[in-house]
Amino acid sequence: MSYATQKLAEEKVFKDPVHRYIHVRDQVIWDLINSREVQRLRRIKQLGTSYLVFHGAEHSRFNHSLGVYEIVRRIVDDIFHERPAWDESERLVVLCAALLHDLGHGPFSHSFEKVFHVDHEVFTREILLGDTEVNGILLKVAPDFPKKVAEVIAKTYPNKQVVSLISSQIDADRMDYLQRDAYYTGVSYGHFDMERILRVMRPVEDQVVIKSSGMHAVEDYIMSRYQMYWQVYFHPVARSAEVILRKILQRAKELSESGYKFEQPPTHFMAFFNRTFHLKDYLALDEGVLMTYFQLWMQERDPILSDLSDRFVNRRLFQYVDFDPGKDYRKLGELSQLFRKAGIDPDYYLIDDSTSDLPYDFYRPGEEEERLPIHLLMPAGEIKELSRSSQIVDAISGKRRTDYKLYFPAELLIDGKKKAVKQQILQMLREGGV
Repeated sequence: MSYATQKLAEEKVFKDPVHRYIHVRDQVIWDLINSREVQRLRRIKQLGTSYLVFHGAEHSRFNHSLGVYEIVRRIVDDIFHERPAWDESERLVVLCAALLHDLGHGPFSHSFEKVFHVDHEVFTREILLGDTEVNGILLKVAPDFPKKVAEVIAKTYPNKQVVSLISSQIDADRMDYLQRDAYYTGVSYGHFDMERILRVMRPVEDQVVIKSSGMHAVEDYIMSRYQMYWQVYFHPVARSAEVILRKILQRAKELSESGYKFEQPPTHFMAFFNRTFHLKDYLALDEGVLMTYFQLWMQERDPILSDLSDRFVNRRLFQYVDFDPGKDYRKLGELSQLFRKAGIDPDYYLIDDSTSDLPYDFYRPGEEEERLPIHLLMPAGEIKELSRSSQIVDAISGKRRTDYKLYFPAELLIDGKKKAVKQQILQMLREGGV
């Protein structure tokens, strides 16, 4: 028996609050789960700073990765098994891609990426193809197997059916994180009838489609996603924490570049500060490491780094007001000047932030990014794009929603120093013109 087909002597199960049980029967999958790089995902939160708003949102990317694997396992072992349009030889590659799709995420992933200009997708590929335990396991399957898994995750794999199970507008990734994040945040928005959707999934030629009888379950899924983005993922208070987190890392980076002597040298960050980092430097970081530095930096001599670190660790977050960039950038400039007059650095304490989401769209020829739309399999056998049958989906297709906020430390604007200037700032913020 080859390593690729080797089964465990006894099935392993993980108790899971979303899927009840996660089943592992393949030796390859079990070995991958126990690799250093996958275990590291236990130390990285799935929802970043959202735990400062939803106190139950402490779940990890490890939880989520197992969940995506389980959904794909159910699809290929139960729903697609022995269907003519499904190639059984693709089973292991799609299971591995499902488990490993988030492997390159770093601590507080998106905030870290913005400051240091790194891309978790690039690191995912490096982990899969570099000198890692994960790569060694995949190589035991076949010399080209790590490359195949990387191609599935990068959406360049020739078999579009396989890609769409991991990356499409109704994929295992989204179906897991919506339900998992709803469970841990305690909200009801992310719940939808996944069982129904799985039952009506079908492999057809080069894509995965949904039987038309399941259209209403898909509508529910899309609306669940829409609600989760605006009620949870883009929550303005969680964004306040992200703003502060980015500014901590930015301040530490600028201090290092200026020759500042840290009380606690940022050893783990130096390779990122001077752009000489390698994969081993990235893998050495997790959220425990960052939080340790933040707690130590609360004692730094630099007042900005000390204050921002204290704000993040002890949840003293910025307040916010709505902000219209089309009208308010001139006022933002005026506010920046007033902040400086008040002795408050606007680079760190007056931050505009935006979020944007496109709940559903379909591919339009000639556009840069190809989207994989949701297709319905009609009773007569024809394939129809979802929004052409669903009035609900048609109403939101192609409609991007963007939200802008301006963040600032309200309590610094009400102390006694330079009171007149601070009152002027508060008046501008209260007017709602900003």
